[in-house]
Amino acid sequence: MQVSGGAQSFNAVNTLHLLGRWMRMITIPNQSSVAKAYQEFDANGRMKPSSFYDRVVDVCEELVKFTLLTRDASAYLVDRYSERKEEAEKLDQRVKLKSIWASGIVGILRRCETETPTSS
Repeated sequence: MQVSGGAQSFNAVNTLHLLGRWMRMITIPNQSSVAKAYQEFDANGRMKPSSFYDRVVDVCEELVKFTLLTRDASAYLVDRYSERKEEAEKLDQRVKLKSIWASGIVGILRRCETETPTSS
């Protein structure tokens, strides 16, 4: 990810971090800035060896590690009690409506049985 903005770049990255967490994305706590990035690359577009390069590699390694650790656990990691509870309440409401509907139909059928004139 790239964010330009000098001193404000960390504010932008922090806001993106918050948005990522809000969307339940895995976000790593690590971040890196490269001052005067235009000077840190060679003619082939590769980053020159420096402390900036080391820091970027650290961030990338951390991202890979988090990805490997969490890849198969996403369903577990985004499962929330409050949402399970809300879903259970909705299900309970649907079941109650179905039982009300079913008891209403049974009542109608019973009335029809008692009110139906018998042929003599």
